[in-house]
Amino acid sequence: MNLKIFNATLLATVIGIASGGTMAADYKKNPFTLVYDGAITENVKGQVNIRTVTYKLNGIDISANVYTPANYDSSKKYPTVVVAHPNGGVKEQVAGLYAQRLAEQGYITIAADAAYQGASGGQPRNVDKPSYRIEDIHGMADFISKYAGVDSARLGLLGICGGGGYSLAAAQTDKRFKSIATVSMFNSGRVRRNGYMDSQLNTIQTRLQQASAARAQEAAGGAILYAGDANLSDEQIAKLPFDLYRQGYEYYWKTHAHPNSTFKYTMSSLLDLMRFDATDHIDLIDKPLLMIAGSKADSLYMTEDAFAKATGTKDKELFLINGATHIETYWVPKYVNQAVAKLGKFYGKTL
Repeated sequence: MNLKIFNATLLATVIGIASGGTMAADYKKNPFTLVYDGAITENVKGQVNIRTVTYKLNGIDISANVYTPANYDSSKKYPTVVVAHPNGGVKEQVAGLYAQRLAEQGYITIAADAAYQGASGGQPRNVDKPSYRIEDIHGMADFISKYAGVDSARLGLLGICGGGGYSLAAAQTDKRFKSIATVSMFNSGRVRRNGYMDSQLNTIQTRLQQASAARAQEAAGGAILYAGDANLSDEQIAKLPFDLYRQGYEYYWKTHAHPNSTFKYTMSSLLDLMRFDATDHIDLIDKPLLMIAGSKADSLYMTEDAFAKATGTKDKELFLINGATHIETYWVPKYVNQAVAKLGKFYGKTL
């Protein structure tokens, strides 16, 4: 592959995977391998608890964590929120943070690793196709709706970063979700196709040729080719052109690193990613919609674009967290607190 094009693809990958960062707990020291600050370390009666579960989705084992609120009683009914993780992220990172914080507000929540990623099954590893990620969200709804204590009539959806874009797509047709929220939404298809901030428009056809060649190689039994598989030095990270690249790389490689989390995805996935857009048919969303983003996020343009196109709902709100970048909405306590408080009010009103 042409090095220049590979580097551009890597940068687009880094941005797509970014979620949040802070000096958090070492996954090796947490019995649930959670890496976010304030993570549960043990299940204590009367407090928020976490349960690791596995279920089948189209023949693939899906690994998930279910969070239950304090004083959880399986004979009662609770509003419930499905949480979709960022591209390349896993349930033990930012998705788990938001799932736990919502459980603290009285919700049952679920965060699952996408099929072909994290601790979930599927071969080859790190396939990242929109149809799979959207199906993951439907699958979480399938499983959690049957979980003891869940009120399936009060089911909400929260998508973070890339999971936010896929949540918008899933909610267009899955009317089990009574309300939808995103945090720092990332439109994976648009970025894979056009580059971050539409900076790679002149290389679209070349990158499609590379993805096609990768698919042909796989079909012929050759090695699986990956995009975004790299390890940058501190100096290289500092030279990345956007906040989301720099802060995202630090989050996934340093402060919140988890062995199941990786930037890479199969090159052939681009055949599906580059023809996808999270805002296609977004007018089909007719339920309450809340979109949260940092006012200083260089990814804000994607949230604003999707929000403007979401004309099918009469109940929508764009909530900006003043001063926050994309990544900071995932770890800076004052920003996370604002987001969680807003989400709590939103789900409290709509569920």
